[in-house]
Amino acid sequence: MTVTAPAVIPRPRSPHFRFEDVPRHWFNGSPLATHLSNGVHLLFPAGERFFVRSVRHYMSVIEKDPLLREQVRGFFGQEGRHAKAHEDQFEILEAQGYRLKAFLRVYEAFAFGFLERIMPPAACLAATVAAEHYTAIMAENAFKLGLLDTAHPVMRDLLLWHAAEEIEHKSVAYDVLKRVNPSYALRMAGMAVTTVMLASFWAAAALVLLAQDGTPPAEVLRELKAFQQNHPVQERVFARGIREYVRRSFHPSDNDNAGLAASYLASARMA
Repeated sequence: MTVTAPAVIPRPRSPHFRFEDVPRHWFNGSPLATHLSNGVHLLFPAGERFFVRSVRHYMSVIEKDPLLREQVRGFFGQEGRHAKAHEDQFEILEAQGYRLKAFLRVYEAFAFGFLERIMPPAACLAATVAAEHYTAIMAENAFKLGLLDTAHPVMRDLLLWHAAEEIEHKSVAYDVLKRVNPSYALRMAGMAVTTVMLASFWAAAALVLLAQDGTPPAEVLRELKAFQQNHPVQERVFARGIREYVRRSFHPSDNDNAGLAASYLASARMA
């Protein structure tokens, strides 16, 4: 007998973060760990607004499904708040001397000024679905593996709140795509685009920040070797994400991790 998980309506929350207390190397005092994390943060605000645009384009398709419509609205609210919180952190990075604007201009011009414009709306939605799958995996890893245990408390709170809500709304874009176009080929095309974009811009952002930090290349390589042994991102995020996603029967709810989000949100008094 198949047990269907109860439907969850994502609820936007607005915690407050005092980023002015966050030190320059906030992740275990490590420049590499800090900038690998900061690097993906730089992608979030524009990326999350792209997710919202991609789903909003198809609101008319789901107008007769009141449950999915409410889930989509919750998804919009959560993603908007995530984008704002990460942009607030950008201000602290800039106050610490990091120059973000040039990288962000290139990233946004290529990903959204060019690629989004030439991709059909259904392909944009498929790319969003793949990105949501990756973020849900990263969120699950953060909880299950204690990846943020050595992060500064403010950044840990930011990322765990974000992670919990990513798990909470992980199925929303996928369920919209199923109604728009359930094509397996389309879903795989979205995964291909997202994987290349996420991996390349994440790496580029981290390298830009490390260079601005003046971290010697030998130190970066030494830390990277140790980091890869303990936290193999390519296996835990990309390889796992692709392995799960290529199943024709895949659905985000296949990963039974909703309890991780619910438990955190309850303990943090945000439930």
